[in-house]
Amino acid sequence: MFLIVLSRTLALARKELATLFAAGWGYMLLLVALNAAISLPLMPEAGFATGSYMVEPIAAGDEVRTVAWRGLAIVANVLAGFSIGVAYLRRILLGRREFFLAFGARNVWVAWKLVVLGLIGALLFLPILFAALLLTPLVGPLAAILVLASPFLVILVVQRLSLVLPAIALDDDLSLGDAWRLSQGFGLALMVAAIAIWLLAAVLGFTWYFLLGVLGLVAPDTQTLAVLHSALFPMGAMVIVTWLYSSLLATSYALARERFAEKVGLELAERERAEAVRARAHKQRAAAAVSSVRDLSRGRRRGGNG
Repeated sequence: MFLIVLSRTLALARKELATLFAAGWGYMLLLVALNAAISLPLMPEAGFATGSYMVEPIAAGDEVRTVAWRGLAIVANVLAGFSIGVAYLRRILLGRREFFLAFGARNVWVAWKLVVLGLIGALLFLPILFAALLLTPLVGPLAAILVLASPFLVILVVQRLSLVLPAIALDDDLSLGDAWRLSQGFGLALMVAAIAIWLLAAVLGFTWYFLLGVLGLVAPDTQTLAVLHSALFPMGAMVIVTWLYSSLLATSYALARERFAEKVGLELAERERAEAVRARAHKQRAAAAVSSVRDLSRGRRRGGNG
C-alpha cells in the first residue's frame, strides 16, 4: 500500500509540474518580490555570505530585528505556499482555472486547519515525551524507544487527519472525524509516504540551494542579483514543499474519495487493493468490537452466577 501511495504521488507530481506553475505563477512572483523586499534591510554591506537571508548567521546585537523579519517571512511564505497548493489541487481535481492571486475563505480555512493539525501534533507529542521522561527511571531503554517512536505516531495521526486540507480546497464538507474514518486501513502507508516525501523535499531543497550557489559564482557581483539570489532560495524551497506535499494530499484524498481516483492516475487494480485494505481494517475493528461485547457479556453472566 505504501508503494501505491508513494509511486502515485511521485507520478502525479512529475506529470502535473507544469500545472503547478500554471496555477501558482502569480503567488510565485509574489514570493520573489516579498523575499526580495525582506532581503534588502537584512543584507550586510559585504552581501550575504550564505546567499540568502533565511540561512545567514545572525549578527551579534541584531538578533531581535533579524528574528522578527524571518518570522514574518516564514508566515508570508507559508501563506503563499498553501495558496499555491489550493490552486494546484483545484486545477488537478476539479479542472478550475481561477484568478492567479485567488484568495478567499477557503484559503483562510486551510490556514486554520493547518494550525489545528499542528496543535494536535504538539498535544500528542508533548504528553508522550513527558511520560517517557517520567518512566525512564523505571523502564530504562523502553522509555527511549517510546521517545523515538513518538514522532512517527504524531505523523501517523496528523497525516490521516490531513485529508481535510484537500477537502477544504475542493469545498468538500469533510470533518476531522470523517478524515480519520476514511483513512482507516492505509494510515501507516500515508505516514511512511509522508516521511519519504519530506526527505525528498529536503534533498531537492538542498539541490536548489546548491544550484543557486553555482549561479551566484558565475553571475556578476551586484546588489540587485544578490537580493534576487536571496529571494529565490526561500521561494524555491516553498514551491518544492508545496508541489510534493500537495501531490501527496491529492493522492491520499483520491484514495478516500474514489470519484477522484482517475484524476491522479490510480489504476483499477490499485483502487481495488486500497479498498481491500480498508475493508480489512473495518472488519478487524468490527471483530474487536464483537469480542469486547462478548467478553463483557461473559463477565456479567459470571457475576450473576456468583
